[in-house]
Amino acid sequence: MRGKDVEFEFDIVVSLPKGADDEAAIIDALFEAGCDDAVVGLGASGIIGLGFTRAGEDAEVVISGAVTQVLSALPTGAQLREVKPDLVSLADVAARLSVSRQALQKRDMPPPSLGGLYRASEMLPALEAHPGKVRDALDAARGWFASAAAAQKINARASLGVDS
Repeated sequence: MRGKDVEFEFDIVVSLPKGADDEAAIIDALFEAGCDDAVVGLGASGIIGLGFTRAGEDAEVVISGAVTQVLSALPTGAQLREVKPDLVSLADVAARLSVSRQALQKRDMPPPSLGGLYRASEMLPALEAHPGKVRDALDAARGWFASAAAAQKINARASLGVDS
């Protein structure tokens, strides 16, 4: 019996090797590799960001598959830098929920993990615990929060140099 598919929202950030500056070729290669559903950002030199919304039963499988597709399309030497959402600021969460940062600061939140950044995977239960505008806004961001634990695992493996 097949479980219910969930739409996961996540970003993949990759560093490009020196000399990989043909943006049109990179976008074409990503399209050919099956990443035609990604929103691609090439604004920072040497970095590419891709935003995805993909459906599946398991966030880690969905995100790892997208990482594999992305890296297979990019020049040799491209490296996964980060999968988001993992470490997030209150401003990131507020923007995702279309509420003010102050609305989040009024709630009991999990402790920050690093320099004022929070684990997105720990935030959903805290946000669901209190009625009001913030909890009401969660439905539109469920796919983003559903990706958080998998993003954290994939980032941990990447930082250790272990393939996803």
